[in-house]
Amino acid sequence: MQIRRLDDRISVSPQITTDDLAVLADAGYRTVINNRPDAEETGQPEGVAVARVAETLGLDYTAIPIDHTGFSHPQIDAMRAALDAARGPVLAFCRSGTRSAHLWALAEAKAGGDPETIIAKAAAAGYDLAGIRPLLESLASGRA
Repeated sequence: MQIRRLDDRISVSPQITTDDLAVLADAGYRTVINNRPDAEETGQPEGVAVARVAETLGLDYTAIPIDHTGFSHPQIDAMRAALDAARGPVLAFCRSGTRSAHLWALAEAKAGGDPETIIAKAAAAGYDLAGIRPLLESLASGRA
């Protein structure tokens, strides 16, 4: 499991397994956000299985799947709500971590976050958000 820290509240990673959840709980994570649709890839754990194990470990679980159609305002708002409700560190995951990093960035911008700061945090974790800079700026200014 390759975890990349975006800031003090959230980290992202590629697909996790149900076995990874105990490691996450032991590491202090309190919320898991699944940004991957079920059946995207053969052999991928189903969200319901991840949710069940997360619950038994006392982790909050939220599914906000992002598919090939891209991001929507309801998904951005759901991410913001999940982050705001988190009672501790959050791990968001998808196939590679990229969609999770992008969705976090969009939710931060929509909440008024500074696009430069958001882009810098993502870059420090290895994610290039240059392609969504105009959208981040638009969301941060309330125009999107």
